[in-house]
Amino acid sequence: MQFALTVTAVEDKIVQKACVTILNEVYEADFFGFSYGFRPGLSQHDGLDALYVAIKKRKVNWILDADIQGCFDNIPFSKLEHCLRRRVTDPRMLRLVRKWLKTGWIEEGTRHSADRGTPQGAVISPLLANIYLHSVLDEWVQWWRTYQARGEVLIVRYADDFVVGFQYESDGHAFQRALQARLRVFELTLHPKKTRFIEFGRFAATTRHRRGQGKPETFDFLGFTHICSVDSAGRFFLRRHTIAKRFRRKLQEIKEELRKRMHHSLKSVGEWLRSVLIGHRNYYGIPGNMSRVKEFYCAALKLWLHVIRRRSQKGADVWPWKRFLRLVERMIPRPRVAHPFPDARFVAKHSR
Repeated sequence: MQFALTVTAVEDKIVQKACVTILNEVYEADFFGFSYGFRPGLSQHDGLDALYVAIKKRKVNWILDADIQGCFDNIPFSKLEHCLRRRVTDPRMLRLVRKWLKTGWIEEGTRHSADRGTPQGAVISPLLANIYLHSVLDEWVQWWRTYQARGEVLIVRYADDFVVGFQYESDGHAFQRALQARLRVFELTLHPKKTRFIEFGRFAATTRHRRGQGKPETFDFLGFTHICSVDSAGRFFLRRHTIAKRFRRKLQEIKEELRKRMHHSLKSVGEWLRSVLIGHRNYYGIPGNMSRVKEFYCAALKLWLHVIRRRSQKGADVWPWKRFLRLVERMIPRPRVAHPFPDARFVAKHSR
């Protein structure tokens, strides 16, 4: 499947940014606390912290790991405009949004009109998707868990990717059936391969062992694989590791880029690799994942050493490991933990 990327003019970007600022003031009062995607002052790690605390301290025994299939590409314009009209009455703002939605794209000199989907790459696109999902999903989930659920139901949503925790298995199955019906009404569907309902939580390992089953399944969310584990004292510990596919894909990207930069100066390549490794550390450097961060660090350095040695026929002799380590110590900082424990940060931000 091919996706068209909308490349907006500078003037459009400025106007869209201004509209986003205005609409944020309107909708920030409406958005629920469990929505973390593309909101001012919130990040992926805020959502990850909330999920960590929910699984560790609340009554979560089952997890629905859900993903809306092609959400940004399948939002119908008519229903999105209806959602906007609930809170936005200024016809000028609605006219601007309507024009951005229907811009379409040009491919091989041919103009294609759009009838659904938010413009990919546009400044306003994430906010429009958030507004639609707030009306379609968030408000409905809040109602469902208040009036339909038997036990506790917790949700963390980041854009079109969300995780729902349940106290009872029956609630999970009923919720999934009702959710599928709800999304169909608004012309959206759950991704069949990325949506899974699994037993997960503090007591999942014990109950599955009692039934003669294996270890609890894992699930992926915001770049991390979540695993039921135990700490050194034998207590439940929610371990989070870098998703293996992302780990390998990023290393492959580094390998290809290092080959392109083979004959660039060591200083420029080192500065580029430094920025990549610091960015990786700043996102994935969480407690419990440092073994994977260090593995990534070492693998990237080995790729760089291999490229350096290929610059000449006597590469291994000219660049022994000790000389390379001196270069690395000058240019690239060692990996370290970049985030506190999630429950400590979550409590600090939400003291009540």
